[in-house]
Amino acid sequence: MDHLSVQVIGKGSPVILIPGLSSPRAVWDGVAPELAKTHTVYLVQVNGFGGDAPGANLGEGLLPAMVAELHKLVAERKIAGAAVVGHSMGGLLTLMLAKAHPGDVGKALIVDAMPFVGSAFFPGSTVESVKPQAEAMRAQMASLYGKPLPEAVGQAIARQNAAKPESQAQVAAWMAKADMRVSAQTMFEDLQTDLRPDLKGIAAPITVLVPWLAARGGEAPMLELYKREYAGAPKVNLKGVADSGHFIMLDQPEAFRAALAAFLAG
Repeated sequence: MDHLSVQVIGKGSPVILIPGLSSPRAVWDGVAPELAKTHTVYLVQVNGFGGDAPGANLGEGLLPAMVAELHKLVAERKIAGAAVVGHSMGGLLTLMLAKAHPGDVGKALIVDAMPFVGSAFFPGSTVESVKPQAEAMRAQMASLYGKPLPEAVGQAIARQNAAKPESQAQVAAWMAKADMRVSAQTMFEDLQTDLRPDLKGIAAPITVLVPWLAARGGEAPMLELYKREYAGAPKVNLKGVADSGHFIMLDQPEAFRAALAAFLAG
């Protein structure tokens, strides 16, 4: 495929795992081998996010093109109704797939992603109001291409996204390998996508894992924010995950495994 690559392991009912911005498929290493004992696991990776070539990901319209390739995967493998798990930008892609091709997604597990990520960065914003900031972020990220990622930048981003030092080190290492041109454009498109009006048309049940840290206000405000953002979804279940940053599978691997097992069993 031009925008994505997929590795397939295991045998059983289908599960598609989609990582987030600047993340390789290795983000799922803590669950994929065990999952493969009972499921056919489709490990997706965005071209350019794992130290690999960017393929066709140096243009525009990347998120819709990725959704088209996910649909092609579902059609070719005959796995309509698969369980789809998406982290961060992968969660947005999961929602986009469920909206565009309702039969493809049987149920969705969204690991800390919003239908409009602008609400997290700029509360009360819209696609239009956030565009100048999105353009500035795109230019800033793209300017890092071809240079070693400054250690301070990698560490700052890692601290924003993970709570444990070992998790932060892993996130920083993944970021350093990602093609910043691809990261810049997909971040921009993420900030320019608002699926909140489309949630009412997604019939598949959606489970959203919401991480929270006591130092950042605790569970209640996070759940309230996500409840508001997902208000249009007819079937949504929010689950808080304590003492975790954005990379729940790294900060709280046991809680993540339990949540994934409950989602697949439900």
